[in-house]
Amino acid sequence: MPTIDMPLEQLSMYTGRNPKPADFDAYWERALAEMKGIDPALEIVESDFKVPGADCLHLYFTGVGGARIHAKYVRPKNVQEPHPAVLQFHGYAHHSGDWIDKLGYAAAGFSVLAMDCRGQGGSSEDKGGTKGTTFRGHIVRGLDDHPDRLLFRDIFLDAAQLAGIAMSLPEVDAARVGAIGGSQGGGLALACAALEPRIRRAAPSVPFLCDYRRVWEMDLARDAYEELRTYFRLFDPQHKREEEIFGRLGYIDVQHLADRIRGDVMIGVGLLDTVCPPSTQFAAYNKIVAEKRLEIYHDYVHERLADFEDKALQFMLGM
Repeated sequence: MPTIDMPLEQLSMYTGRNPKPADFDAYWERALAEMKGIDPALEIVESDFKVPGADCLHLYFTGVGGARIHAKYVRPKNVQEPHPAVLQFHGYAHHSGDWIDKLGYAAAGFSVLAMDCRGQGGSSEDKGGTKGTTFRGHIVRGLDDHPDRLLFRDIFLDAAQLAGIAMSLPEVDAARVGAIGGSQGGGLALACAALEPRIRRAAPSVPFLCDYRRVWEMDLARDAYEELRTYFRLFDPQHKREEEIFGRLGYIDVQHLADRIRGDVMIGVGLLDTVCPPSTQFAAYNKIVAEKRLEIYHDYVHERLADFEDKALQFMLGM
């Protein structure tokens, strides 16, 4: 079996290298309390994109720190209400994608809410109120400040808040909401399901944002994780703060959130992935205590996995 990582039998038992902060649970309970105290000032407006079978809308809400967050909202026409919904999360530095990407789920009777991550390629604001891309350094943004200032803390909360908003929509069945995404989107689908445990099903592929120290020790801090290397080179070249840095990254390590997930999970993993190495993904998967299953692609790297999106739709139809 080709591999760039551990043998499969070792992967099935691997539980991660990046440390979990002692106050991890209190950290996230405090963060969720902040999120729940926000007036989202929900706004839904029509888009210029029109199709016969669905309403294509822009949805805006206020997230933590006052940032205005945008999601594309595709609502099917002529379906029984309330109906299921799926949340769609995009890859690192990208955006919520084209409208047509959501129409397959809409045709199957789902509402689709696809979030733009703050500060990346879409229309959401970053935590400083700046629209547009500030994506370089999102993992390390806030490392030299209080842990509450970590940017991915806010992005994880945006995902959870969007889930709660979806569940509050009168046309959506709050008991049938799922989450999907690949790479960063896969990590966010897991974080969303952890922080909003009413998520019924999550189907991430090749999830990012897991087990940072393992990535570093494999000398794979490049591509999506390149900013880890840059941070050490520029700000801690002798690694005097290495334990502190990886400890702080533990707050935004998806593997440590995984045991909060209560919905069913299906994860797609490529065993030749050198961007988000398989062991980092297994670190999260092995901590999930809910019903779960793996779809393993032995000869795939960090890429779209053959038939996985079809499997994800079938998985969501079972909600």
